[in-house]
Amino acid sequence: MATANDQEQQTGHGGSGASAPRTDLHAFAVALRRMNGEINRLVYAFAGDQGLHATDVQALAAILDAETPMTPKGLREHLGLTSGAVTACVDRLERAGHVRRVRESADRRVVHLYYAADARSAARTHFRPLAEAAEAARARFTDDELAVVVRFLAAMNEELTNEGPGTGTSGPR
Repeated sequence: MATANDQEQQTGHGGSGASAPRTDLHAFAVALRRMNGEINRLVYAFAGDQGLHATDVQALAAILDAETPMTPKGLREHLGLTSGAVTACVDRLERAGHVRRVRESADRRVVHLYYAADARSAARTHFRPLAEAAEAARARFTDDELAVVVRFLAAMNEELTNEGPGTGTSGPR
């Protein structure tokens, strides 16, 4: 998956020859950037359609993907935002009907954030092309190949989590 720039640097001209897919770091970086760009395009469009910020959509994803009920503190840690920025984000999401704040524990100071059921249909509709693209791509691979892809993505997420802002690390842990 060489870019035109890579081909120029490697050959001195822009020719294209048929070769095996590259699996070096640069090939992965190019593929991940391209996929990230396409996903960001959908995220920004959804945010604009819903009157939200891109960070608000990241917050929605974090709330949706959380294994336990998300709290504002957990959201702050996940997004790397200040408590004031998280409050503003949750306020926007609540006003737009995307999240509910629920005080359901014995400790009334604890607030859980839930993705509002009614708002999920708008997200499902908007992100349907992403789901369809993922399903079409998945259909091209065996279950064993997909298991490797899922392991790779999980490892990438783990490495990126270790490298995130505020981790105090300068290299992989």
